Amino acid sequence: MKKIAVFVDVQNIYYTVREQFSCHFNYGELWRRISQQGEIVLANAYAIERNDPGQRGFQQRLREIGFEVKLKPYIQRSDGSAKGDWDVGLAIDVMDAAANHDQTVDDKIDHIVLLSGDGDFDLLIERVKTGYGIDTTVFGVNSLTAASLINAAAVFEPIQGSLLLK
Repeated sequence: MKKIAVFVDVQNIYYTVREQFSCHFNYGELWRRISQQGEIVLANAYAIERNDPGQRGFQQRLREIGFEVKLKPYIQRSDGSAKGDWDVGLAIDVMDAAANHDQTVDDKIDHIVLLSGDGDFDLLIERVKTGYGIDTTVFGVNSLTAASLINAAAVFEPIQGSLLLK
């Protein structure tokens, strides 16, 4: 059975789905779809902690589905700008999963799924695909996903239909 690792850029998915469709993403449906393709052996959702009860409830639902939720604090700067992204942490975890691809049968990842539209991940996906020979799929909002990321993935799945909670 194919072993699958899933990595979700929660903020990117939240904002792109909201902007394009004015609704939320259906993580339960995503899990169901991916599970039909193999065994999900690693599933990380990268989010920002804002100490908001609604956000905590959402993070708990992600855990109940099967995701490990990784949190970073939301930082409000004195100039009014904010910081809080997981790009480097997500990239390190993807590379660790890919590097373990060659170790033991139990740890072998056959497929990496990324949920993000961020073009900064194009080199990461290209490296996983060509450097490690691992299948890659990217889920993103079609009109808001960088063309370079779409082109880097072996498969691009546009977020639409049952992946939307309306």
